[in-house]
Formats: sequence, structure tokens, C-alpha cells
Amino acid sequence: MARRKKELQSVHRKNISMAAEQLFMKNGIENTSMNDIAKVSGYSKATLYVYFKNKEQLVGVLVLESMQKLYDYINSALRQSNDTKERYKQICCALVKYQEEYPFYFKMVLETINIDFETTNFLPEEKETFLIGEQINDLLSVFLKDGIDNGDFRPDIEILPTIFSFWGMLSGLLQIAANKETYIEQSMKKNRMEFLFYGFELLYHSIVAGDGV
Repeated sequence: MARRKKELQSVHRKNISMAAEQLFMKNGIENTSMNDIAKVSGYSKATLYVYFKNKEQLVGVLVLESMQKLYDYINSALRQSNDTKERYKQICCALVKYQEEYPFYFKMVLETINIDFETTNFLPEEKETFLIGEQINDLLSVFLKDGIDNGDFRPDIEILPTIFSFWGMLSGLLQIAANKETYIEQSMKKNRMEFLFYGFELLYHSIVAGDGV
């Protein structure tokens, strides 16, 4: 009976969070109220507060779930091959997949990161999201170090600054490709993916050893 009750609770939380996600994507977080979420989810407002103490926790849960997906995508990408360039390509494909599936949260993970969990107020989900982000950085650190050890990447690159620089540049490419798709097709005669992979290739050659051939 206890297991059945737990399963029902998880279903209710999922139904509520899915309704919230739809509204956040459509109207934005600020313009979505718990009343709105209650109406769309089919639950009373009082029931919402049984499963989530406020809207901020709902946002935190959704961001955490999307960040876990990003970790899974990148972890899977790195397991596809032992070849450095192919692994880089798979990481880029993982980011494309994440941006396509979670465009709303893709933007959110680029915002301010709370790193002070000693003196500031925070939600448990916020800290979990931070820790998953650190796990993603660890995966990418190993990838870059392996590339240096294999002689594929320049030995002078700094690992964490390189990760953040690439995250900024790759996410920028993805945002431009999404926002300027018509312009890219008309002016460059490239579709969105052709433009993205041209950009990915340029970035890759910024850290390869020698001439990168």
C-alpha cells in the first residue's frame, strides 16, 4: 500500500510539473501563478501546495530535471567513441538535442550560478542542480585532459576556462541558429545544422594541437 501511495504521489507531482512547464514556456515564469498551474493541471491550488511549497520550488524541480538530462546526454556522447574529434562532435550533438528539447531551461542554465550554499538561502533543488553542473564539468575536464594526453589538443589550454568559454560560444551558436534561421538560410545558403556544424568546426580548431589535420 505504501509503495502504491508513493507511486501516486510521483504521478501527481509529474502532472503538476508538466502543467507548470507548459505555462512557463508559454507565458514566462513571472506571468504564471499557482492559480494558473492549478487550472491547467486539474488540481486545486491547495493540492499544489501539498506537493510543492511554492512556484520557486516548481521551477527548481524542472531545472534540476533538465540539467540531469543534459548530464545524461553528455555522458552518453562521450561513450560513443574514443576518437577525440568524434567525441567533440557528439558533445555538440548532445547540446543541440538539449536545446531542442528544453529551450526554456537552456536559457536558464546560462544565468547566474549560486555557489554560496553556506550563507545564502537556497532550495535543495538549486544545490542539486549546481552539483550536477559540477559533474558535467568533470566529464568535460576528463575529455579535454584525454585530448591533451593524446596530443590532439594544445597542452597550454586551461581546463575550466576552456570549458566555460566553449559553453558560452556553443550556446551562443545554438541561440543564433534558432533565432536567425531564416536569415542564415537566405544569406548563407545553409540550413540550421549546416551553420551549426560549421561553427562547431571553427571552435574545435581553436584548441587543436598543431594544424589540427
